[in-house]
Parts: sequence; structure tokens; C-alpha cells
Amino acid sequence: MRLALSIALLALSLVSLHLRLLGQQAASLREQQERFPRVRAAAQEKDAALRALFKEKGVVYPPRVMLLRAFKREAQLELWAASRNSDPLTLMKTYGICATSGHLGPKRRFGDVQVPEGFYELDWFNPQSNFYLSMHVSYPNAADRLLGSRTNPGGDIFLHGNCVTIGCIPITDDGIKEVYWLGVLVRSSGQRHLPIYIFPARLTPDGLKSLAVEQHPDQATLAFWTNLQDGYQRFENRHRPLSVHVLKDGNYAFAGEISSSGVL
Repeated sequence: MRLALSIALLALSLVSLHLRLLGQQAASLREQQERFPRVRAAAQEKDAALRALFKEKGVVYPPRVMLLRAFKREAQLELWAASRNSDPLTLMKTYGICATSGHLGPKRRFGDVQVPEGFYELDWFNPQSNFYLSMHVSYPNAADRLLGSRTNPGGDIFLHGNCVTIGCIPITDDGIKEVYWLGVLVRSSGQRHLPIYIFPARLTPDGLKSLAVEQHPDQATLAFWTNLQDGYQRFENRHRPLSVHVLKDGNYAFAGEISSSGVL
């Protein structure tokens, strides 16, 4: 009995320590970012406007959850947010993507100038970007490494300012100031993952059909887009972040799916 109690108390202490360390790391992110002039300028210029936007939409500021969706054909980036993890996300704002490269379809190798398509995270912040501010997209993910070049699938994909790109997502300096500063606040409030879903287009049934007619994709690309459509529709149905896994064949699988090909 005493041994079991001691183990339980030790486990509780470890969890408490882990949560404290996470809080310290989150707090230090904002402190670290605010050392840079462009981040301070973004906060000064955009914090009040973001606060007013969130008040209008009825979402707590800063939100507990933040998610982005990019649509290549429509050249749009959607910002979604929620006050609590248990709440459905609300569409807060849509930004224009002001430049692009490549064609509709996934990125598969270094130098193909393609903008990736798939389910990613914004995993680090660059406050001294050549394109004002930038947020790194976690390409290549497990699916890209399976379906793309095994030797060099490429990388260095960012959401950034300015209006030029080779494979990235530019939303102007004004746009990135808002998204970047909000990302800093959300990460500092405890959200460890900032999802960004990148689609070739809005993958409604008609949207996928029009892609097939207009783009004449090969069989592999059409199968890939059909897989992305599953995730697109699941988000449309519930407006909640997806639980995404990658199968051994490179396909995405979502919460509740079971496949004989296994999950990576």
C-alpha cells in the first residue's frame, strides 16, 4: 500500500514538474521574441486590432487554439481560433496569398519550386527573416518522406511576409505581422502545436472534380488529393483540429480510422 502511494506521489510530482517546465518554456518564447524589433513592431501595430477582432467574433484573446488553412488555387489563408480546447474553431480572418510558384500538386523533391500540400505544423519562428517575419512549415513530414524523393525532398518552406516566393506562402508584411504575433501569444499560452493544412483548392466534391478536369493529374496525384479531401471534409464537418497519422504507404489517416497497412 505504501509503495503504491509512493509511486503515485512520484508520478504526480513528475507531471507537475513537466507542466511547470512547459510553462517556463512558453513564457520564455514571448520574452525571447520580444527582443527583436520586428516582433515588437508587430505587437505594437497589431495587438489592439487583433483584440478587437476576437472580441467581435466572441473568442477569447489570446485564444487557446489557433489553426491555419491554405488554399493554393484560391490564394487564401484562413485563420481559425477557439477560446478553449473543447470549443469548435471559429473562422477569424482570411488573408490573401500574394504570390506562388510551381503548379497545383504536392512538393516531392528539392528544386521543384512546388508549395507543399498536406497536414503540417508551424514549428519555429524566425524574427529576422529576409521576408520580414516567417514561420517554418514542417515539410517534409512523414508522408512527404515516403511519397517524395528519398534522397532530397527539399525543405525550408515558410509562411512569411513580402510578396515573392519559391515554394513558400507569402501573405505580405502586414499579414504576417498579425499571424506571427498571434502565433507567439498562442504558443506562449500553452498550445504546443500550430497546425497548418495546405490544400490545392477547396476540396468540396465539386472542387475535386474541377481539379481533375482542369489539371489532368496523374493517378498518384488524384489519389493524393482524394486522401486530402477526407481531411478537408472532416474539418468542415466539425471545425476541430484533426488527429492526423501517416500510414506506411504514405497516406494520411484520421482519428478513428483503422487500416491493415498500419500507422507510422
